[in-house]
Amino acid sequence: MEQRIDIVTLGVADINEAKRFYVEGLGWDIALEVPGDIIFVQVNHGLLLAFYGAHALEADVQPTAPAVPADEPPPMSLAQVVATEDEVVAVCERARAAGATVLKEPQQADFGGFHCYFADPSGFRWEISTNPGWQVGADGRVTMTTLDGAS
Repeated sequence: MEQRIDIVTLGVADINEAKRFYVEGLGWDIALEVPGDIIFVQVNHGLLLAFYGAHALEADVQPTAPAVPADEPPPMSLAQVVATEDEVVAVCERARAAGATVLKEPQQADFGGFHCYFADPSGFRWEISTNPGWQVGADGRVTMTTLDGAS
């Protein structure tokens, strides 16, 4: 199996609320939409983020015995690295205005950057940060270093 992710699918509580938050609120562009069923947005080179109803996702995973999705998303976060602290603050405020719950206000981070956390209307957590150890090469490969320079 290749070491790659092409689509990240989030099982959301309400597909229309996800569209309102991400497309109308945050201004993301739809790559493909099946109205009332699934929405795909392009989030990076060759990478889509999909929003699919939580119950429909569970039924798709286990069609003969669909499980009831958990009341809360699993403990995970999605992250976006931006260039400046002002961008962290701006994204946090735009997310708040679109209906996000800010879980951690923009502030200095232990790893040397600046970050915030918010939850979308389905509870999925996002970290928006600057990261002085984050580098993306021309080929798209990411390299990261720690505060002490270790990679």
